[in-house]
Amino acid sequence: MDVVLLFPGQGSQKPGMGKDLAASFPAAASVFAEADAALGEPLSALCFEGPADTLTLTHNAQPALLTHGLAAWAVVRDAIGSDVRAAAGHSLGEFTAYAAVDAIALPDAVRLVRRRGTVMYEAGLARPGAMAAVLGDTNRSIDDLCAEAAASPEGGLVVPANYNSPGQVVISGEVSGVERAMELAKQAGAKRAVRLPVSGAFHSPLMSPARDAFGSALEGTSLSDPTVPVYANVTAEPVRRSADARRLLLEQLTAPVRWIQVMERMVRDFPGALFIELGPGTVLAGLLKKIDPSAQCVSCGTPADVDALVARVSA
Repeated sequence: MDVVLLFPGQGSQKPGMGKDLAASFPAAASVFAEADAALGEPLSALCFEGPADTLTLTHNAQPALLTHGLAAWAVVRDAIGSDVRAAAGHSLGEFTAYAAVDAIALPDAVRLVRRRGTVMYEAGLARPGAMAAVLGDTNRSIDDLCAEAAASPEGGLVVPANYNSPGQVVISGEVSGVERAMELAKQAGAKRAVRLPVSGAFHSPLMSPARDAFGSALEGTSLSDPTVPVYANVTAEPVRRSADARRLLLEQLTAPVRWIQVMERMVRDFPGALFIELGPGTVLAGLLKKIDPSAQCVSCGTPADVDALVARVSA
């Protein structure tokens, strides 16, 4: 059976993440230890014990999620590695995907996403913004609603940031623009429009300073061609060359996450494949079920998940 690897982004982190996995599997414990050494601080303790408000900080959540995803991958790699045909990750998770398919070494990946989280947080402080989830179908496109909000006197810059699934799009931008777009979305039939607890307007032009600052860190990180294609958030196309990966990972900071298109393309390219979400939670499995109910997807972040996955692929 063909296997496609998926890695979650910010929002999936929670205290306790990876603790039972590291306690049960030496391979997972080794990944957490390597991440601690790369950062020169006990990231594993923050993952395992919290506190939640510290773990949720962007510069902590990003390396934490990457490390848990790679720890889960290390545990199941021997069982499924030869069947993996492609990988993808949601926003931050795209970095985890490249690390999983040997394009970025784990220590470099951990340090890189720590830097990414830091510059994103700093950009949010320098130019405060907001993000909101628009839930439910609207009778006008989110793109049109954002354009109207941006052009209105009481609005401000706002753009679609994450096309997550049918009926779930996240918008991002200046506070006034996001609030105006939320009003317009409700008028257009959205069930709800909910502000998200984030430190900046991610995947919007407000992240331009972060993009500039992150570019030097990315340029200084060694990248190899991935062993299998990674489908890019920015284009929903498979990436096979490190030069393209470097360019698209940088562009991703200010571009929308086209997750619906990524999933639709991968389902089309790998019919009948088993999609495996590696890391904490089940967010991506839930989104894929909404995008294509026929797709097979399992989540794997705990010892019980590992046992179930190994039993499934061994049957």
